[in-house]
Amino acid sequence: MVQSDFRNALDFLDKIGVFDVVLPFLLIFTIVFAMLEKTRVFGTEEVEGKKYTKKNLNALASFAIAFFAIASAKVVNALTQISANVVILLFASVFFLMLVGSFHPQAGAEGFALKGWTQGAFIIIMFLGLAGIFLNAIKTNDNQTWLELLFNWLGQFSTNVSVPTIILMGLVIGAIVFITKGEKPSGTGGGGAAHP
Repeated sequence: MVQSDFRNALDFLDKIGVFDVVLPFLLIFTIVFAMLEKTRVFGTEEVEGKKYTKKNLNALASFAIAFFAIASAKVVNALTQISANVVILLFASVFFLMLVGSFHPQAGAEGFALKGWTQGAFIIIMFLGLAGIFLNAIKTNDNQTWLELLFNWLGQFSTNVSVPTIILMGLVIGAIVFITKGEKPSGTGGGGAAHP
């Protein structure tokens, strides 16, 4: 199979360290600098009545943090894996919204957006996916990911009868509470004036 010139160019960039050094450095520098600018940790300075962030301190701190981060191969490997998986998660969410939006009528200029409980559920799913990506990227000294450690720890409860019993009881109690809760009647407050 013949490789294209673009693939050869990417291989060359990989050999000289663009993907292992330059891009992680730029990503970390940008994120840290943006956070320092937003939070104004180093304070502000006033010039002609306007407050400005201390960009020189923010840039220097971001530069140093980015260099420390790329000096550790473990951090760079984790960052590379996290970035790649976050992109996959982002594409999955975009494709999901495209499919759901194709069955949804477009109402007005705002178009389609998740609202109510669907938005909350989608946010929880994205958070769990992101947490799983982070746990799968961080490895212990014995080359086992934190996600594997979590699954191994949870797996020890699968043979214990008390855990499924507690989960079942929780589901039953939750269902009873959900079914029996009703609309609270609007109270007639005692703040009205008394008639003679």
